Order: sequence, then C-alpha cells, then structure tokens
Amino acid sequence: MIHPPDRSSALGAGGDNAIAYAIGTVADEWTLLILRHALRDGTTRPADWQRLLPISNAVLLSRLRHLSDVGVLVPVGDRPGRREFRLSPRGVGLWPFLLCVWGWELTWAGGVRPDLTEMRHIGCGAVFRPVLVCRACGVQVEPREVDAEFGPSGSWPRSTPTATSRRRSSGSTSLGGGFFPETRAVVGNRWSAIMLGAAYLGARRFPDFQRRLGVPATVVADRLRTFSELGVLAPSGDPDRATRSSYHLTDKGRALFPAVITALEWGQRWFVAPEGPAVLLDHGGHRFEAVLVCSACDEALAGRSIEAVPAR
Repeated sequence: MIHPPDRSSALGAGGDNAIAYAIGTVADEWTLLILRHALRDGTTRPADWQRLLPISNAVLLSRLRHLSDVGVLVPVGDRPGRREFRLSPRGVGLWPFLLCVWGWELTWAGGVRPDLTEMRHIGCGAVFRPVLVCRACGVQVEPREVDAEFGPSGSWPRSTPTATSRRRSSGSTSLGGGFFPETRAVVGNRWSAIMLGAAYLGARRFPDFQRRLGVPATVVADRLRTFSELGVLAPSGDPDRATRSSYHLTDKGRALFPAVITALEWGQRWFVAPEGPAVLLDHGGHRFEAVLVCSACDEALAGRSIEAVPAR
C-alpha cells in the first residue's frame, strides 16, 4: 500500500496499527541514518547518501523505496541517475523523534564526537537538550507520570509490523563508532523497539516479554542481554539465567522516553485506524500531548530553530 505523503493514511480495520507503522518506519538502523542526513543536512540524492554512509546501493534503494511507500520521502525525477528523494510533510514530522535521539546520544552515549555535534537553539543562542513537557499543563514530564494503555486499535499482535512491511536489518548494531550507535543497538530493529515499548508498559520478566509479544525465546534473550550491556535495563535475580531474572528500566532507559513518545505520536498523527487510537496517554487526568522545549530558555522548539554546533 502506498501512503499519501501530505495527509493521514486511513488504515484497514484489524490490521497493523499506528505503533506498527512507527516501528516499521524508524526501527531500522539504516533508516535512522538515512533520516538523520535528510532531516539535518537536507540530503536528497542516493549518491550523496552512499558517499556519507557505508551502505550498499541495493540496501540504500530498498530503504528509500520503503520510505517512499510509507509517505516519508517523495521521489522526484524520472531518470534513475538523477532521481531525488525529498522529505514530505510526513517526513518532516519525524524531526522531534530524531532530535530526541540526538539528545539522548549526547547525554548517555559518550557526548560530543566528530560524527555527533552539540545542538544550538537559534532562538536563544544556547547549546541545549530537548526537554519533554505536557502541552496541556506546560510542566516537564517523567515516564512514571504518564499513564499509557492500549486504545481501541491497540494490541501486541497489531503493534508489531507484519511480514509484508518488515525489512531485513543489516544486523550491524556495533557499539563502536558511527552515527547514533547506541540508539541503533536499542531500537535499530523491530524486535528491540517493541520490547522497549513493552518495558515501558510494565513487562519485567522473560516470560512477560515472550507472552505479550510472541517473540522467539532466543530473540528475547538476545535483546535483554543487549539492553543490560548498554545499561538500558538492569537485571536482578540470577545473572546466569535470563528466564529467572527481573529487568527494570534504568535512568538511561527512562531517558529514551521522549524518543518513544515522539515516535508514537508521529505514528498516531499519520496512520489512523478506524477503531480509534492504538495507545491512550494520560497525564494528571488529561490527555497527554508531547511538546519539546529548549533546556536553556523553555521555548518550544521547531525544526528550523535548531542547528548543529560545528565540531572544534
């Protein structure tokens, strides 16, 4: 199904919901890198992505086709060598998610480095971090302050991308170097992303993840080990038996909440199921909507008001 880039997509009843489309769009390590350059640098030509990334032509074209199918990129031009892929309004709407990823990497994954510079808010001129606040009450929000539950179109089976929308991951979620290395290891494939979501919704033990998600035991064990090594989850119990341990989000894991929420809100904005929302979010008795503000001046952020600080 080809989705319109400038208006919300009406989904079929009983099929993939907004969560599945959000995961199917951003939970892929190559896609994260393609979007990073498209949103931050304005990259549009396949040759430029190939110059910037260690990606094969076949993998790049498969990701560009998928992003075009879901309405994030718009192909322009009819000659293969001259075709460009430009961000649609739907694609531009992913900037809050990428901004949260950028901020999380700077804070929790080694700080400034040649491939990841600081962020400056043009409005106040300060180097900043994005802060998540509630649109209704204007206060900073922590994960435990937002109550989340499945809505009318929400369920674990409907929230995992179906086989037709899955793309094979390269599997190279190396922690050494490259753009967003830890983000790619945490949410760079669909199973990692859906397991992180399950942790936010209360999954703690091995059987919890496996029962809710229907994930093979080997996949659950591998992702729990990766999350623990990265410090996103902290295991307690028998360290040698994953099935007997309990896993809790650490401060580092909870700090991913703004990225999770902005990806979810993007999905629910652009992919609408006839039954209603996939997830209902409540903050202090009112519907929660996320706003990102500057940590230095508290002004609401916009994509055009952010620039990278040149590396020194």
